[in-house]
Order: sequence, then structure tokens, then C-alpha cells
Amino acid sequence: MEGTIKPLMVPWDFTQVAEYALEHAVKIAKIDGNPVYLAHLAKKKDEVGKLKGILDVYAVEAFKKFNIKPKVIVKPGTIFTGIGEIADEIDAEMVVMGTHGMVGMQKLTGSWALKVIVNSKVPFVVVQSPPLDNNFEHIVFPVDFRKEDKEKVNWLVYLYKHFNSKIHIIKTEKSDRRLHRGVTNNILFTKKILDQRHVKYDIITAPGKKSFAKETIDYATRINADLIITMTTKNIGLTDYVMGADEQFIIANSAKIPVMCINPRVGLTTGGFAAMGG
Repeated sequence: MEGTIKPLMVPWDFTQVAEYALEHAVKIAKIDGNPVYLAHLAKKKDEVGKLKGILDVYAVEAFKKFNIKPKVIVKPGTIFTGIGEIADEIDAEMVVMGTHGMVGMQKLTGSWALKVIVNSKVPFVVVQSPPLDNNFEHIVFPVDFRKEDKEKVNWLVYLYKHFNSKIHIIKTEKSDRRLHRGVTNNILFTKKILDQRHVKYDIITAPGKKSFAKETIDYATRINADLIITMTTKNIGLTDYVMGADEQFIIANSAKIPVMCINPRVGLTTGGFAAMGG
């Protein structure tokens, strides 16, 4: 990002997927020199000192491994609100978080990840496995009828500029005239911004035989995508957590493709982040 270089935050729960998240954060941080934070929420206040000591030791080991020494934050609290609060406190660029996917009973883990994400103002990059390389070569960008899709475009430009990515826009077809018009307007908006920033892209129409979320994953898997960018649902409810909103399905995709989740911001219509000059 041009201008201010903000930190990347990794929620740390002492699991293998947290280690994967740190590897992805390091990959991103080495582009602009972002500081990296490891953040842990302690169940009890009197555990904070001990846990911080453990994380301090790990930070030293991480420096030996990645040549980047993460800063450490440990606070008492719950993951559902605490992660977002810490991200606000350090003015994080984004949160890079590990998750275990959605297989059998682990579906609850997928909903857990979504509940954490929607309680934050900053984007999340959710990962299930270590990075395969040091680049986001292929990025899939699903576009539907929601106005919130416009908020994703500046992040797309940011990633393109930093990783020289190939952008694959996948759109859904809607028979309803109003929804079709929404998709068309979002595509036109996206093309306008990308053309202005000289971003290369292609546009693919989903077959429409499955849900748009499933067809997005199918396409991303077919091209060996390195990242999918999605928008979370406004005012997500209990039914979405239990039954699975589309973004929950995308976040916990079986192909283990990293997913950037952007939360809609109230009153923001052209989206992204101001540093892109939008």
C-alpha cells in the first residue's frame, strides 16, 4: 500500500494452522516491510503474563526462521470480539488467520471463523495450509448483484500491483431483471476501475448449474488459484452460522485456497482503502 505501512496481524492459538497463517503473513509483509503481530486472547487475566512469555520465545524462533520478528500481544477476552478490537488498536492492514475448514463436525469451525471475521472492520485472509510459493499469481474475483462488491476492487488493484497477479473475474447470471442489472452494474464498475489502473483481467460467466459459491470454488480449483476475494454478508444471523452462508463455504473450501474476506463498511460505496486513491 502506498503511504502508511500498517501491520499484519495473526491470531495465535498454538495450532499448526496458526503457523500456516504466519507463513502467509510473512509472505505478504516482505513486499512492503509491514510489521507482523501475533495476537492471543487469554481465557483468564492471570494467564496473560505466562502466555506472553511463551509467545515472546516463539517470536525469537520465528525471527530465526523468517528473518522477521513478530511483535506479541496477549490480552484477556473472547475471540469473537477480541480479534477485531486488537486489529483496531494496532490499526492493522489486515488479519491473516488459520482455519481448519469444513468437514463433518469441523463445519462448526468454519462458522467460528466467519463469526470472528464479521466482528472486525479490517479484511481477513483465511488460510488452511502453508503458502505454495511467494506470489498470488492467480486471483479469483467473484462478482454478484450486491453493491458491496464495489468495496473489493481497490484491494484487487493493490494485490495486482504488488504481486503482478492474473485477475480472473467470475460473474453470475441472474434471470431476474433487477438482479441481472445489479451484476451488470458491478461488472461495469469493476472494469472501469481496473482499466483506469491498467490491471489485466479476464471475465468468466459461471455455468449456473450449481450455487455461485460452488461454481466459484470449482473454477478457482481448475485454474489452481492462489487467492479468492469475497465479501461477507451484512447483518449475518444465526441461521447463516448454522446452515452456512456462501462465504462460509468459500472460506472453508476443500481445495484449501486462501480467501480474502472483506466486511461491508457502512456508508462506503466505492470501497477498498483510501490509499489506492479511489
